[in-house]
This record gives sequence, C-alpha cells and structure tokens, in this order.
Amino acid sequence: MTREEKIKKVRNDRHKAIVILEDIHDPHNAGAVWRSCDAFGIGTVYLIFNKEEEFDPKKIGKASSSSANKWLDFKIYHSTKECLEEVKRDGYKIYATILSKEAKSIYETKFVEKAAIMLGNEHAGLSETAIKMADEMVYIPMRGMVQSLNLSVTAGVCLFEYGRQIN
Repeated sequence: MTREEKIKKVRNDRHKAIVILEDIHDPHNAGAVWRSCDAFGIGTVYLIFNKEEEFDPKKIGKASSSSANKWLDFKIYHSTKECLEEVKRDGYKIYATILSKEAKSIYETKFVEKAAIMLGNEHAGLSETAIKMADEMVYIPMRGMVQSLNLSVTAGVCLFEYGRQIN
C-alpha cells in the first residue's frame, strides 16, 4: 500500500465522533489527547478557550502527540455556548466527562455514532455551561484511592470505549 493509499484509507475509516477540549491549560496534555484521537480513529478536535491562553494546535505537541496534530482537523472557539450550540445543530450528542454521582459509568453509557466527547480543564474540569448543555454526563469508574485520571488517559479510555461500542 502506498503512503497516499494509506492516508486515504485512514481518512475513510474514521469515526464520526469529535472531541471537545474546554480550557485546557497545558498544550502538551492536549497533544497527548490528539495522539489518542488519531489512534482511535477520531479526526476532529474542537478547542474552547474561555479562560485559558489560546494556543495553535498545529504548532505544538510534536513530541507529546507524535505529530498526530498534522493528521487532525481543528476548530477553535472562544465561547463554550457557541461551540456546543453548533455541535448540537450539527446533530451530535454531547457526552461530558465529569466527577459526579449524577453521571453514568462509561460502561453503562450507550454511545451513538455521532458523539461529541467533551473533556475539561486539568484542574477545574468542565464549566457549568458545558455541563448544563451536555446531553449526558459520564465518568470512568475507579477502584483505587484516586478519583481522577490524567486528561489524556481519560480521553484514551473514553475513546476506546466509544470505538468498542461503535465498531
């Protein structure tokens, strides 16, 4: 298979899901998420910068993303509300990752093919706006003492479970 054929095959085999990152503080954490996106067949990432300093997804993360950023499509927003209204208009179901008793385990969640998986800031999580506008709140069950995972690990687990259900 030629390089061009492989690129075309990978693009055609991508899932319809998108990943939304809200107010990510460390661009290298975002880069690690992009690596998982590419690995699990997600080709589009939306970045929301309400409070955190904006960064160019095409210019950072070469090491943390293994250059996955060059294979992904990005869209930048400066308003969570604006982003999520557009996502809903485009027919996506929004899954918000959150630590809450009101959330449902990702293993009990039924993902739809056209999913928007949303992850928040490394310290503060998702904004109130993001949580209120989400269609479902999901969490990853933990058996140890810690209550949360690193941003990129959370993305990887969620994207794996999404792909497992959809494939």
